[in-house]
Amino acid sequence: MSTSEEKTMKRNMLHRLVAMAAAGTMLMSVAACGSSSDDNAATSNSSDTSLISVNNSEPQNGLIPSDTNEMGGGKVIRYLFEGLVSFDAKGRQHLEVAESITPNEDATKYTIKLKKGWKFTNGEAVTAHSFADTWSFAANVKNAQKTSSRFSTIKGYDELQDPNVDPKATLSGLSTPDDYTLVVELNKPDSVFPTKLAHQSMFPLPSVAFKDIKKFGQAPIGNGPYKFKSWSHDKNIIIVPNKDYKGSRKVSNNGIEYRVYTNEDSAYSDVLSGNLDVMDQIPQSAVKTFRQDSSVIAYSQAGSSFQSFVIPERLEHFGNDEEGQLRRQAISMAINRDQIVKKVYNNTKTPATDFTSPLVPEYVKKLEKNGDNLKYNASKAKELWKKANAIKPWSGNFRIAYNADGGHKEWVDAVCNQIKNTLDIDAAGEPYATFSDVRNQVTNRTIKTAFRAGWMLDYPSAEDYLNPLYASSSADGHGSNDGDYKSAEFDKLLNAALAQTDVKKRTEDFTKAQEVLAKDLPVIPLWNDNVAAASATNVKNVSFDYTNLPTYNTITK
Repeated sequence: MSTSEEKTMKRNMLHRLVAMAAAGTMLMSVAACGSSSDDNAATSNSSDTSLISVNNSEPQNGLIPSDTNEMGGGKVIRYLFEGLVSFDAKGRQHLEVAESITPNEDATKYTIKLKKGWKFTNGEAVTAHSFADTWSFAANVKNAQKTSSRFSTIKGYDELQDPNVDPKATLSGLSTPDDYTLVVELNKPDSVFPTKLAHQSMFPLPSVAFKDIKKFGQAPIGNGPYKFKSWSHDKNIIIVPNKDYKGSRKVSNNGIEYRVYTNEDSAYSDVLSGNLDVMDQIPQSAVKTFRQDSSVIAYSQAGSSFQSFVIPERLEHFGNDEEGQLRRQAISMAINRDQIVKKVYNNTKTPATDFTSPLVPEYVKKLEKNGDNLKYNASKAKELWKKANAIKPWSGNFRIAYNADGGHKEWVDAVCNQIKNTLDIDAAGEPYATFSDVRNQVTNRTIKTAFRAGWMLDYPSAEDYLNPLYASSSADGHGSNDGDYKSAEFDKLLNAALAQTDVKKRTEDFTKAQEVLAKDLPVIPLWNDNVAAASATNVKNVSFDYTNLPTYNTITK
């Protein structure tokens, strides 16, 4: 066909993809905060019984969307703010602040029209400038935002990574022809961009936020279905309905109390006694009994949370070389995931077969190339370890760091025992008291061992696992690539997938990219967490979305 015909077909296909998303038929029905998951729990707190009480952990930072990549803060932020689009519990996309999202023919430019009438809870109008200013702030290296790499495909991002850049410098790829039009120019094609707009880093901030961002994070002003009321550190965060909210997520309760727990069993005891309304993750001690316990309402369904442990390349014996690759593959093959899921978790997890989850359309049940590296094979593991020893004899020990307040000891001990018994090395867990303790070490790159990692889906696309966790642009503190993995081969395949407007071809490229990961193993995939939750018996209308979390706005009692 002619070049003009081909361009027309590509443009029409991309328009159809965006239209499908807006109509709520994009992707598949699945049940968002892509972040390092913290499943810790905690101390009982008495409070206003008219609120829906839910378990949480103390946020690592202030409640700033672009500086939050963990669940303690993410659970709250998702309900204080609203972005251009959102996804409901069935994976259907809704236009929120956006009125329309129009791509050009090759997915390198998007024109976004905004709805009028949206306001922040301080009365300030939400405009195109709100988004442009927030995105530039988040992308600018001087502001040290943890999710800055989410903006790496927008023109001007690389310039904002210069250590000498002006703190007020902006993304050159953003323009605002008028108050309600945002034009986004990308530095490479990205057909998934309309889906990525649901990520919390893309939420708008009011102008007051930039005057003192740390102060703002302690009492945020948003445009979401709820508004901030109070934060008693290490105790609770309370949010109440925002009567001026204009989006699709209607509120059915008087507010949410996020209670901070430091022990999962304490939280579950509160659910059993009716002192906590909803717990989103059952503790290890109750996984075999919670479904039959008449004192609670149990919830169980397929989930999207991806669990693994990271082996940084900076560790001795695990560099980006032949020895490191052999040892990673040997360790992965030494782990009997099926056995741990059955005996430790009573089948409330699903053994990982790729680097995503069954809730995204690009999920792969078996990677054709290198997929065997994710399967238990003790004899092969010993063989690979022996080959690595021939390159350089093993020395020292192998440790997996984890937060002791999150119910990880059982699986860490099981994994380390399997590694120890198969490879005949000293392998054990290394506990840290709290989630914040271990995350701060990971963030600062001061941790000297392997460490557990969890990721929960922000939007139903494989891109949300692959880009923030493994792209080179997400390394070195710019995203959630905590092991600082860098692979030109992986980046090339990932970019090829993002440039594809054809869903089938995009999936094929995502799969090829995953096969590179299965060879290099920057993380050792373990399993996907299924929803395994409970509520008090007087609680109603509890449903779970693709993040494995309840839709808090629908819960009643």
